[in-house]
Amino acid sequence: MENNVALPTTSLQELLDAGVHFGHQTKRWNPYMGKYIFGERKGIYVIDLGKSLVSLRIAQKFVYDTAVRGRQLLFVGTKKQGQDIVKETAEKLHQPYVIHRWLGGMLTNNSTIQGSIARMKELQAIEEKGEMDKVAGSKKEAARMRRELVKLQRNLGGMANMDKLPAALIVVDVVRESIAVQEARRLGIPVVAIVDTNADPRIIDYPIPGNDDSLRSIGCIMNLLGETIQHASNEYARIAADEARKRAAQEAEQAEKRKAAEAERKARQDAEKLKRDEVIKAAAAKLAAEGPKAEAAPEAPAAKAEAPTATEEAAPAAEETKSEG
Repeated sequence: MENNVALPTTSLQELLDAGVHFGHQTKRWNPYMGKYIFGERKGIYVIDLGKSLVSLRIAQKFVYDTAVRGRQLLFVGTKKQGQDIVKETAEKLHQPYVIHRWLGGMLTNNSTIQGSIARMKELQAIEEKGEMDKVAGSKKEAARMRRELVKLQRNLGGMANMDKLPAALIVVDVVRESIAVQEARRLGIPVVAIVDTNADPRIIDYPIPGNDDSLRSIGCIMNLLGETIQHASNEYARIAADEARKRAAQEAEQAEKRKAAEAERKARQDAEKLKRDEVIKAAAAKLAAEGPKAEAAPEAPAAKAEAPTATEEAAPAAEETKSEG
């Protein structure tokens, strides 16, 4: 990310007001979260919001760098408190999401999942055309197909437009979504997650220490990440538009060059044709001029042969005189 990019910000007071600092009970904690814990109060661990703010900023930079390249981020939040905010944020950003149940293999067996998504789209198209009963052939089969469609939409509806593996995961509850995290780690997909005091931050690439049980806490963090993604998406659209204009200008320039080259080639061909025509015309004129001379030359011997010489005329006369004598 460029250093001059201004990302959406928040303050310690906003995090405090949202209850991001509340952790789990002291008896339910992960020792590896110790470095993010500020202290304990009434049997509940208090998260160090200063470290949460720093971690959130680091996560924002990663999310921005990913989204500004036009890549997808998969939101995962099947916990009841976070379902609505995760769905709302993802849909607003046109990003895929999972909010009901993480099906094993959603990442590691993505080809099968893509087949199920294709089946869902097929059933949706049939239902939208009002041809479900006709295609099914019976009311019982139509009912079964509608139940299948409802189930697919519930589990895969948020991933309908995810045609390939996401560039990263944004997870609300690391413990609850452990299978999703494991699959992402197996495939080398970075994970950004809200990490409460009962979770292991070592398995998360970009942990955000915070309360993952409060609607306000989840909303505060998701909204900030969502604004970051929106900022990156706007920048990506601007860059794409600039590149499209540059490509259009280059294509127009190349078209003009091709047009000029074609005109030059045509002019050269026309000049060569005109030159050839002149040469042919001159040669024809020369042949036409030499033709009569060539025909007149043989007439002279013929005339010479037809006209008797004086000697030839005198010879008979001499013979006549001699005979008379």
